[in-house]
Amino acid sequence: MSDRQALILEAAVRVIARNGVRGLRVEELAAEAGVSTALIYYHFKDRAGLVTRTLAFISDRATGYTDEAVQDADDARSVLLQLLLGELQDTPSVRENSIAWGELRASAVFDAGLRQALAESTRGWVQDTADAVANARAAGLAEQGVAPLDVAERLTSLVEGLSERWLSGSLTLERARQLLTGAVDAELGPRPS
Repeated sequence: MSDRQALILEAAVRVIARNGVRGLRVEELAAEAGVSTALIYYHFKDRAGLVTRTLAFISDRATGYTDEAVQDADDARSVLLQLLLGELQDTPSVRENSIAWGELRASAVFDAGLRQALAESTRGWVQDTADAVANARAAGLAEQGVAPLDVAERLTSLVEGLSERWLSGSLTLERARQLLTGAVDAELGPRPS
């Protein structure tokens, strides 16, 4: 990805977070990114292509900050927890990503093309989480039980809901992180001593 494309996609995340997907206007995006509308169309063909690439950019950016969050984890169970808590950080990129993700999810209800791209991205996140659950179980740091994919679906859904409540002011960030930590403990069972 070129620097210009990254600049445009970063601006697209901000505009979607601020105005929603339906409020994404190429002219406003061009002004936000400091580029011409022609350059946006050159790189992304049309608005649908831009929205789809923005979704992929959000997913890639989330992978970056969650990978960073798990670097200090000392065992497989901590990796799982940090992978999920990485989505509940009070940083501009996490806030923008989470808000834009919610806007894209809401728009996917009415847009089959976006729905498919969002489903693929969600499947990747759920699979990464399921792998982390399986690794914690293999390391003896979680009880055997429900399929890791089922655990991952519940935990990633919870992260999205907690994020929405935190960002809308219904929960504090600290409380959202406490609830998520409790959910991981409930799903995996007590940490072996």
